Amino acid sequence: MSKIKILQELNRYKIGTCAEMVYRNALFYPDQECLIFGDERMTFSAFNNRVNRLVNALMAMGLKKGDVIGVLSWNSAKYLEVSGAAMKGGFILSPFNARLNEKELRYLVNYSQAKVLFVGEEHMDMARTLRDMGLCAEKYISMDVNDTEMISYDELLNSNFSESEPNVSIEEDDPLLIIYTSGTTGLPRGALYNHRRFIEDTKTYVMMTGIQPEDKYVMIMPLFHIGGTKVMWSYFYVGGSIVLLPTFDSEATLKAIEKEKATDIHIVPTHLSSFFALPNFKKYDLTSMKRMWYAASPMPLEMLKQGLDLWGPVFIQGYGSTETGPNACCLRNEEHKVTGLSEEEQKRLMSCGRPNLGVHVRIVNNTGEDIDPYQVGEIIISGNTMIGFWQKPEDTAERVKDGFVYTGDMGYYDDKGYIYIVDRKNDMIITGGENVFPREVEEVLYGHPAVREAAVIGIPDDYWVERVHAVVVCKDGIEVTDKELVAFCRERLAKYKAPKTVEFMESLPKNPAGKILKRELREKYRQK
Repeated sequence: MSKIKILQELNRYKIGTCAEMVYRNALFYPDQECLIFGDERMTFSAFNNRVNRLVNALMAMGLKKGDVIGVLSWNSAKYLEVSGAAMKGGFILSPFNARLNEKELRYLVNYSQAKVLFVGEEHMDMARTLRDMGLCAEKYISMDVNDTEMISYDELLNSNFSESEPNVSIEEDDPLLIIYTSGTTGLPRGALYNHRRFIEDTKTYVMMTGIQPEDKYVMIMPLFHIGGTKVMWSYFYVGGSIVLLPTFDSEATLKAIEKEKATDIHIVPTHLSSFFALPNFKKYDLTSMKRMWYAASPMPLEMLKQGLDLWGPVFIQGYGSTETGPNACCLRNEEHKVTGLSEEEQKRLMSCGRPNLGVHVRIVNNTGEDIDPYQVGEIIISGNTMIGFWQKPEDTAERVKDGFVYTGDMGYYDDKGYIYIVDRKNDMIITGGENVFPREVEEVLYGHPAVREAAVIGIPDDYWVERVHAVVVCKDGIEVTDKELVAFCRERLAKYKAPKTVEFMESLPKNPAGKILKRELREKYRQK
């Protein structure tokens, strides 16, 4: 790299494209580590070269700019290379949830119109089944295992394809990423992002957190999740390093932070809960941590306070969704410093912060009109949001109106602009004609010393129509009865809000990002 004219080369790709981001790092930080995955350590220069070879190989196979490439795998270094190939080759990346069943994956692969499917080691059997079922994908590339019926990733990159920059013109408005909604209602839909909105959202994260090239991020979120892939690329954007784990494991994560002296991590509340559940979690040295970014679902206040007592104000809350960037709002770590403040000022820990730079947030009523502070309405967001739903113009028109994405989240804002998430619109319980927002009840349950995790749902009831029902996971070695928890809630809530029934489980169902799946809990009662 030292022999080339760096500044001239920097102009090869347009500002505002992800191709420019990948190449810029290779030019400026060629020998700096960008990726640690197990025993594998890779520099920015090596990453760029491997991405170029992959792009040139795919183009030799007949792929062209605008074609969709799918990935079915857990996190890996090769997963990131495929992502980089989409960025520099003008392809559209379509990551698929690695936990879906055959029927769900068949639908998504065909819906995406993927021409190629990259397959991880654990998903080879699934890929063979899908191929036999008949998919639109024309080629299958095995990322880890040799298979005579699939193209070998390693053999592809070890072939004589050039490491030179691909001859592809990348524009800011070129489509880049289809990332899928969780499918809480109906079939999943693909939120489409172009290079411009991907980069703008990435820059928003950088500005709000202040990350630097010397920072090192532990990646435990799945790459097929919006929060995983978008937050991770923010560190790549500034020239930081990524410590990539295949999936989340609480002890492996703490070991990785200690070993690599990591500065950053993105967690969800269930991850923090699992850290605290380890009997020896305090033995790990986490003093290198600057930021613990939490998102995907609200953090229970008692759990957050425990974390603040242990590690200080390293926490940053982010709020957004698959369709909104996802970096819409932020409660900065400085705003977590509430010790010594009045009780009223400490309430901001319950908020998700204020709108990020470049983002507008409104809270509206059922007719789309803005409502006053402290009134509960639907949160709508404009800024670095999705372009729309892939191949679904009618669904797009329903969710995106006048440039604002309607999130389905209910909340309110205070007179300083802090936004408070009350609950999902579809999660609200109507019991005896009264509205109950489950999160309020869950916050009370988390305040009980025996409760490790809690989810509150509405279930059918002959008298109340819907009954407030709590599903609870207890901490190891601590017992509590359902009557005690109901009484605990009634002391702290209006009687109609308190759970009428409590169910104990060993664990709660979660998606790959660690978010509790209330729809699965509700489904059990719908079937009765």
